[in-house]
Amino acid sequence: MLSEKSLDLLKEGSKDFGLALSPEQLEKLSTYAKLLVEWNEKINLTAITDEEGIAIKHFLDSFSLYPLIPKNVISVIDVGTGAGFPGIPLKIAGEKLKVTLLDSLEKRVKFLNEVCTQLGLKDIHPVHGRAEDFGVDKKHREQYDLAVARAVASLPVLLEYCLPFVKVGGYFMAMKGPDAKEELIQSGKALDVLGGELVEAKTFSLPHTDYERCIVIIKKCRHTPANYPRKSGKPSKQPII
Repeated sequence: MLSEKSLDLLKEGSKDFGLALSPEQLEKLSTYAKLLVEWNEKINLTAITDEEGIAIKHFLDSFSLYPLIPKNVISVIDVGTGAGFPGIPLKIAGEKLKVTLLDSLEKRVKFLNEVCTQLGLKDIHPVHGRAEDFGVDKKHREQYDLAVARAVASLPVLLEYCLPFVKVGGYFMAMKGPDAKEELIQSGKALDVLGGELVEAKTFSLPHTDYERCIVIIKKCRHTPANYPRKSGKPSKQPII
């Protein structure tokens, strides 16, 4: 469970992102933090296990997406979600969202299922699989208003993983660090090939820190060609650059 100090950090910091967290939401985040630390002793979920670190670098970092999500977005896929970031905090913040959590490691998906059950979250579905496989599946291809990913791979690779999931007119948001501008320079060809256009690269510091973050916002303007994403392993070994 999170201490009063960590809960206060969350309450204050979340205001930067237009959120006024209710006692119920704070309780859910506190339980989530407890489960994260407990499960982390059995499987590798995160290197950040101190309370303040979880509150700021996981929860507030995830909330930084919230004010940027267009009002008409309902369906969201979190690609390479890991321990559930940013997908689970976004669901806690925005109950109307229907969230799919995609991860390639079955043990992590078991953890995600446990969190969703313990927190009583509805319309959120952890699934086990790779982006390259799910991106060609009709149930998932171009079915989402928004795809999100946090620190999974370089931007040209992420674009191939994520844009196939997004409907034309929808968005992909990549959560990156200070190197994002450099990665954007390398992403022109991937954007062109996969049907995306840059809307904005928004830089900011996480509340209570000097930790620099950048959210790259991409709009899906055209259908992704049928031959993307390429087969498993190809996007990371031979990025579209």
